[in-house]
Amino acid sequence: MAIDRVAGVVLAGGLSRRLGRDKAVEVFDGEPLVHRVIGRLSELVDEVVVVANNSERAGALPLPDGVNTAVDIYPDTGSLGGIFTGVSFVESEWSIVVACDMPFLNMDLFTHMLTLCPDRDVVVPVLDGRPEPTHAIYSKSCLEHIETRLRVNDLKITRFFDDVRVQYVLQETIDLYDPRRISFFNVNTPTDLACALSLLAEGY
Repeated sequence: MAIDRVAGVVLAGGLSRRLGRDKAVEVFDGEPLVHRVIGRLSELVDEVVVVANNSERAGALPLPDGVNTAVDIYPDTGSLGGIFTGVSFVESEWSIVVACDMPFLNMDLFTHMLTLCPDRDVVVPVLDGRPEPTHAIYSKSCLEHIETRLRVNDLKITRFFDDVRVQYVLQETIDLYDPRRISFFNVNTPTDLACALSLLAEGY
């Protein structure tokens, strides 16, 4: 069974405290960082939505034409609430969910992950024994289980995995597509940003 349509959901609700400024709009390779993420996703997806924590932030984000914004349905519920909002908003049954500060997304890895979606509800990589839930693929069948957790303020993303069918992508498979694992690199601090600029200079 093939996946006919897939959406891209970009989580941009964070406060960027460690960087000290809004990382979604941080200029990276001549464009806002969120544009870089959207550009990578657009190679694979049919629609993109950027999830913001309030309408003011949603309106302030500089986004390319054709990219929609969605405001958290459950405010102040972190990434789990953002996943719920984004997956609810899009038309596609499946959504690639990533954070807005991941400039080196590897589309070959995501292409492989999409082949694992049939008969599953979540496809998520595992690094060093820990799932990477903001670099994962979710189906709309997850929504009722996520909402159950949100209603009781149980916000750890991986807890709802107990209620759905999960396909884990292990490190040996990840390394076939992304041996340096930089698809998972995110910009949280000024040091991270400097490292990202070094990787950019290397051609990533």
